[in-house]
Amino acid sequence: MSIGELCNREVVVIAPDASIDEAVRLMREYHVGDLVVIEQFGAERVPLGVLTDRDIVVEVLAEAVDSAALAVKDVMSAPLVMAREDEELADLIARMRSHGVRRVPVVNLQGGLEGILTVDDILELLAEQMNGLAGLIRVEQQRERERRAGS
Repeated sequence: MSIGELCNREVVVIAPDASIDEAVRLMREYHVGDLVVIEQFGAERVPLGVLTDRDIVVEVLAEAVDSAALAVKDVMSAPLVMAREDEELADLIARMRSHGVRRVPVVNLQGGLEGILTVDDILELLAEQMNGLAGLIRVEQQRERERRAGS
């Protein structure tokens, strides 16, 4: 299954020069734990980094830094691990693991933002597939019971 089929296309974005306070407001307004930091290049929104709620806690709050003195680009996670829409899930999972990232912006062939894929999204997909397999086992067991009852 390709990443383009799985990714969430509703991505909340922010500019690198935006304030931390603006980032926090967006996270709260849209109920998200991450923002993709982008720059506009022509028609493409190109990802530069990801800012997470954890980045803000660890880099700003825990260090007692004045959030007004920082821009998003000062706190965002970089360098950025990205995925292409046509990439396969197994390949991306391996890269996410090797880089220790939980969120990956998904880009088109021109490098423009198309979506985001998170560990939570992947776990939800895997849980659905496991549930389907468990259902298969239940059906098989029921058929066996019915066959034995009819004998």
